[in-house]
Amino acid sequence: MTVGVPAQLRTTAESLAGWAVETVPSPADLELAQTALIDTVAVALAGADHPLTTLVAGLPAAARWAAQAHVIDYDDLHLPSTTHISTVCVPAAAATGGDARAYLAGAGVMARLGAALGWDHYSRGWHATSTTAPMAAATVAATAMGMDVERTATAIALAVSSAGGVQRAFGSDGKAIQVGLAVDAGIRAAQLAADGASADLRVVDAWLALVSEPPFDLALGSPEMIPGGLAVKVYPCCYALQRPIACAAEVAVDLDPSRVDRIDVWLKESAVQPLVHHRPTSGLEAKFCLEHALAVGVIDRFAGFHSFSDDAVHRPEVARLTRNVTVHLSPGGDGLLDDVVRVQLTTSDGETHSGEIDIPPGAPGRPVSRDQLAQKVRDCVGDRAETVLAAGWADLPDLFQGASTQDASTQDSSTQKDPT
Repeated sequence: MTVGVPAQLRTTAESLAGWAVETVPSPADLELAQTALIDTVAVALAGADHPLTTLVAGLPAAARWAAQAHVIDYDDLHLPSTTHISTVCVPAAAATGGDARAYLAGAGVMARLGAALGWDHYSRGWHATSTTAPMAAATVAATAMGMDVERTATAIALAVSSAGGVQRAFGSDGKAIQVGLAVDAGIRAAQLAADGASADLRVVDAWLALVSEPPFDLALGSPEMIPGGLAVKVYPCCYALQRPIACAAEVAVDLDPSRVDRIDVWLKESAVQPLVHHRPTSGLEAKFCLEHALAVGVIDRFAGFHSFSDDAVHRPEVARLTRNVTVHLSPGGDGLLDDVVRVQLTTSDGETHSGEIDIPPGAPGRPVSRDQLAQKVRDCVGDRAETVLAAGWADLPDLFQGASTQDASTQDSSTQKDPT
């Protein structure tokens, strides 16, 4: 029991569970949750035709939906934790009958754990989304099931055993799959807790000490359920590429791309941490390639879905510029948006054009407008846009089911509510 235990003596699992059970969302929290719902459903629908959907067809609903929402890398990001919160917590809510409050409880736990782990955890090569996802999904499910603090803490503790996933998977199906499996594991942990399973609540603290360095500040006093808000992506690729693309496109706005001979870019080492590919052979790899992103920023101006397709990688003009990118890294940094990004284009006749960018479009400091979000939804789902924009939490199962190209009859419903 956590009742009567001084806050300073509580385990991390108890502290997070107490916060999740007791916190009441503000109107701003609920508005952010609605944006997350719309954005996540849109990108999941956009991913419906990806080959991954066939591969994950036999997985439980939440795992399928989370993997599909993550595979095109267009889902939102929580910058302080470097985690894709909504691709975890929206599908978890959909699969367990959760509402905005369940989403926010799980999202807040994920944000706090991820931020407590900090850049040290991410810079070691961990995929922070999939390492924190089991505890977040467990919290969503526990909230949807109406669990008390003790059972919620137990669910969080049981979920730790599935906390894994590394950045080397980026650019492969493994990245989205490891997120989907983590979400499913969290929901199963919550069901086990509901059925009476016990856990040593100290396991979360032990895990934190193994995968990062203290101090671990959970920001329990923050007035925001998701401290720092969420960044909505403007381009369908890794968040580390949002600034380079925007900057390259702005510098190249009045240039004929065929005249650009060379691209130079200056940025911090931390800003390229997840960019593990340099000569991509597929659209998935291109989503984690700085050189490709700069090339399509110059050539396509707005780097949309077509810019990160398999065909785009092999376009002669894209391949030419990708080979002619020079990256200048300054040491250190403690995040994807550390310092500014500076881009210089050199033309065939020796002219140079340069610019720099601090905050990318869609970041909390430069948020998308309702009109911009609506345009993203239209780009993702076409004539279903109005349905997605008007969606509520009770609509999620049907919307996600419609996003799948596979027969849902293969799902394992032992720990998840029937989505139909």
